[in-house]
Amino acid sequence: MLMAGASRPLQALGAFFAMALDTLVVLVRRPLAWREFILQSWFVARVSLLPTVMLAMPYTVLVVFTFNILLLEFGAADFSGTAAAFATVSQVGPIVTVLVVAGAGATAMCADLGARTIREELDALRVMGINPIQALVVPRVLAATVVAVLLSGVVICVGLMGGFYFSVFIQHVTPGAYAAGMTILTHLPDVLIALVKSALFGMAAGLIACYKGTSVGGGAAAVGNAVNETVVFSFVALFAINIIATGIGVKVTL
Repeated sequence: MLMAGASRPLQALGAFFAMALDTLVVLVRRPLAWREFILQSWFVARVSLLPTVMLAMPYTVLVVFTFNILLLEFGAADFSGTAAAFATVSQVGPIVTVLVVAGAGATAMCADLGARTIREELDALRVMGINPIQALVVPRVLAATVVAVLLSGVVICVGLMGGFYFSVFIQHVTPGAYAAGMTILTHLPDVLIALVKSALFGMAAGLIACYKGTSVGGGAAAVGNAVNETVVFSFVALFAINIIATGIGVKVTL
């Protein structure tokens, strides 16, 4: 009994990686469900854009405020743009993006696929010779990945503008010094690494949502549990991927 209970998480993990591998294999095959991809991209962007902007501003202000207090103690307030750019590009942009994508877009994907699963729509697709991975999973994973990258760019822009406003108008930093300090530590490779991290975060959230939605069993209560598990597992995957990607990025940019 104990061994059977311990093997269930391992079986679920293996099934997840099997579905992820199938998705990556089918991703490069034609045809791509373009209509479903566009609809899902628009849906994820629509439900995530405003929360992303609203969440990016306090995160950035908190980071800039904390760093500026330290910089003021050392008499180096002119480097506030350096801290704002580095923190926003390397951490705030990707993390805020995936928090919103996982909390808004991925949960909706999981609920939609879970409802289709319990109504046996996926089985009907298989009977008709249609691969559910190609028809439903691939467009959603691709949409979450693309929208995560685009939202990361929005968060970075909003964060830099919010940091500029807070530093210049609240803490009286010179605008030219703020703008000049932005490129001291942050360069093009850092921006590219941040976008890659956002893509990985979005892909992981999409894969988790699709797996939980297509593997749900039972009734409506099981769909609700799958949605909750999607959020939890996405956040756990976020921090694990962030540690690995940040470590690799530091090695690459040094």
